[in-house]
Amino acid sequence: MSVIEIPVGPQHPALHEPIMLRVRLDGEEVVGVDVVTGYNHRGVEKLSESRSWVRNIYLFSRICGICNTVHQQAYVQGVEKLMGVEPPPRANYIRTIMMELERIHSHMIICAIMAEVIGFDSLFMLMMRDREVVMGLKELIAGNRVHADIHIFGGVKRDIDDKIRDTVLRKLERVEERIKYYRRVFEEDFTIRKRLVDAGVIKYHEAIEYSLVGPTLRGSGVKSDVRADDPYAAYAEIPFNVITRDEGDSWARMLVRLDEALESVYMVRYALEHLPGGPAVPKNIKRAAPPGEVFSRAEAPRGELFYHIISKGGQNPYRVKVRTPSFNNIVNGVFAYRGARLADVPVILTSFDPCISCTERVLVVDESRGVKRYVRLKELSRNQGW
Repeated sequence: MSVIEIPVGPQHPALHEPIMLRVRLDGEEVVGVDVVTGYNHRGVEKLSESRSWVRNIYLFSRICGICNTVHQQAYVQGVEKLMGVEPPPRANYIRTIMMELERIHSHMIICAIMAEVIGFDSLFMLMMRDREVVMGLKELIAGNRVHADIHIFGGVKRDIDDKIRDTVLRKLERVEERIKYYRRVFEEDFTIRKRLVDAGVIKYHEAIEYSLVGPTLRGSGVKSDVRADDPYAAYAEIPFNVITRDEGDSWARMLVRLDEALESVYMVRYALEHLPGGPAVPKNIKRAAPPGEVFSRAEAPRGELFYHIISKGGQNPYRVKVRTPSFNNIVNGVFAYRGARLADVPVILTSFDPCISCTERVLVVDESRGVKRYVRLKELSRNQGW
């Protein structure tokens, strides 16, 4: 066997974040893949220790531009546990509405990117066009198109009135219609099936053994979803189905996302039609937390998002550790490439819905002078020999 190595990345024309796959090939067959990260370090976790609990709401939402609302949810609900704060039911419903709108646009964008990866440019442009309707709904409710920034300790910053509710319900009809159309395209189109079916097959036991999460896990038939397994916000009160498929290939993972997007449409509609009365916006916001330690998790569009928060008391956290779903799927899922062809590698990677900005965090320690000290990003950016 003669093995050669081909780099895929760190800059790829379709996947617009820097990551490198060192792909080892025997002819056209992939015999191994190594994941090389480190191109997108930002030091968010360390940065949070010097900022207040409130300021960190906005810092952690910027770990990811696409799933920023669920990052806020995981962080805020953890800090609320520390503070002994319980958001009112109406606020929990509004948080859930925003997270499900986020899930819809996240799943639509990765399906559009998959179309771009396989050269189906017209489908890419159509899906991105229709995704803008969802972005407009986010802006209508939260006041911001991308970063919703609607969470605050004890509730949300903006309420939903009858006019907004009726507008969202009306536009959801168009979103539902288009997602159903795109699902038929992904299910029936010859080009999509030819490229995605049997590419990167992950069996049921492998998905569990390698600790995969989210649609990547559910695409292999594993019925696991934090929203159902450990409900938070209003998920215990809103009916929904946990979507799974048994094929375990790239095609199944994309269909899971499209079916989940439809479920999210139904969930948003239900939440708006059953929106509880009472307040949603808190009058006073707690700014200090007692000593303690909490774990907080939520189901991000890509899977389980996990926050470990430690407080020593006061207005700043002592430590916040974030484990994102992309970390599990990108690093642990390399076995899925084995046996595939080189042309299938971008397809398989895209089927994981990789988010590199979520995954990359770094803490650099300088021990060169015998004294341990932390190095800030400003020092790294000055090119001082690092």
